[in-house]
Amino acid sequence: MLSEVADGVWVRQSAWVWSNAVVVRGDDGLVLVDPGIDGDDLAELADDVDALGLPVVAGFSTHLHWDHLLWHPRFGDVPRYATADCAQAAGGVRERAQEMAAASASGIPLELVALVTPLPAGRGPVPGTLVEHEAHATGHAAVLLADRGVLVAGDMLSDVLIPLLDPRRPGQVGAYLTALDRLAEAARQVDVVVPGHGAVARGPEVAARLEADRAYVEALRRGEEPVDVRLAQDWLAGPHRSNVEQARGEAG
Repeated sequence: MLSEVADGVWVRQSAWVWSNAVVVRGDDGLVLVDPGIDGDDLAELADDVDALGLPVVAGFSTHLHWDHLLWHPRFGDVPRYATADCAQAAGGVRERAQEMAAASASGIPLELVALVTPLPAGRGPVPGTLVEHEAHATGHAAVLLADRGVLVAGDMLSDVLIPLLDPRRPGQVGAYLTALDRLAEAARQVDVVVPGHGAVARGPEVAARLEADRAYVEALRRGEEPVDVRLAQDWLAGPHRSNVEQARGEAG
């Protein structure tokens, strides 16, 4: 079920890692940001979108990971956008993204995975402005809807996921801190943050999310063990170890 978090901004959460699909009303119709996750979720999202009574005019993927590169035929054969860097890299990761989608969820239209193109100048039908950075994935971007007081953050500012460094690229600690600076600037204009995974943040929770992510990354930078309630989840032990090792390598 879609939940309206601001005027013309709806969120639907899936059971898979608390993933959030975002529907944004634009001037010409609806834009779907990171729709997912499995076939049932996508079909139910299509039902919810149909009930809004407006056409889908575009999609937008916040970054390059498989769970943010999905689509369903019922959304229509419309442009699916990403940042230029993300779109350029998408072809190279498409086969791997399809394999991961098939292994992680059921009923996903694999032929539609990762078919994104660069967002045109002027952003086309995608409302708001992009906050681009290089943390977590190549060409990662948040969508700032300042007129509605909403920041769609991609895989940042989650209450369930720790910051996840990209293990394939150097300099991720610095990239993450730069990204948080940019997101903090954008967050001054909003009351609501929608992360890619986890609960929607409202009011004071927005600043708390920024503080939690920064404290975690700063601890990595100093070579200290972060104190973070999210680490109580056993399944994050592996990603956390990877972060620690990567940060040590960058510091050394």
